[in-house]
This record gives sequence, C-alpha cells and structure tokens, in this order.
Amino acid sequence: MRHRNAGFKLGRNTSHRRALLRNLVTSVLVEDRVETTLAKAKAVRPLVEKMITLGKKGDLHSRRQAHSFLMTDQSVERLFETVAPRYGDRQGGYLRIVRTGFQKGDGAEKAFIELLGAEKQLDAKRQKRTDLKAKKRAELEKQLEESKKEEGKEEAA
Repeated sequence: MRHRNAGFKLGRNTSHRRALLRNLVTSVLVEDRVETTLAKAKAVRPLVEKMITLGKKGDLHSRRQAHSFLMTDQSVERLFETVAPRYGDRQGGYLRIVRTGFQKGDGAEKAFIELLGAEKQLDAKRQKRTDLKAKKRAELEKQLEESKKEEGKEEAA
C-alpha cells in the first residue's frame, strides 16, 4: 500500500533527484518544450508551475527565490521577462504533458512537457531549422555541380 507516500523518488537518492528536477525545470523554461519520461514530467510539473507563479509576482524576493532554484542566469531572466508575462491572467495550468510513446532501451513511457502558448515560438524555431537545412542542401548541390563541371573540363583536356 502507498498510503501517505506522496512524491516521486525516480530511483535516485535525494541530492541526485533534486539536481535532476532543477535541471529539468531550467530546461523547460529555456526551451519551452522538453522530451523526458512520463514520471519525470509528472514530477517536474508542480515545480515549473511554482517558478512561473514566482515570475508572475515579479518582486525582488521572488527573483532571488527563483535564482536559488534555477541553474542559469539566462533561465531566471527568461522566466521573468518572457514566460511569466505570458500567463498574466491565468490562475495555473501553465504546462501540457503529451505522451509520445515508449523508450527503446527499457520501455519507459516518454512524454513531452511543454509550456502552453509556446506554439508560436516552437513554430518559429521549426521554420528556422527547415530554412537552414534547405540552405545547406542548396549549397551542397551547387558544390556538386561545380565539381562535376571541373571533372568534365579535366576529361576534355
């Protein structure tokens, strides 16, 4: 029976679990979307929501509390400047957990944990990535054509 056993241990000792969750919270706030196991996603959700609530308060004490938990200065800045204002009128429920399948090695269930309202940023990142790939592909094709022309000239001579 699991009576009065709240929380997720995630198969780690206390310090390792704390470090893992801090890293995951930092990654979610910086990247907007992270793929992890379902258990880790469920464990990190209340922590991310607490950080966003601190960001919505916006005072110095909240900033210092967030800074003591998050791993990078960039994540604290992004939390207070970008992420928290996005949820000004919302009273919680800032995250979405989407199940994506199973992990190949041990069969653990995988899930995306993502911030709501980050679709525009994620689409912009995706578009930028596809543009970059198309540009690289065009450059490679151009180099291939030039090398074929040079080979044709050498054979003719």
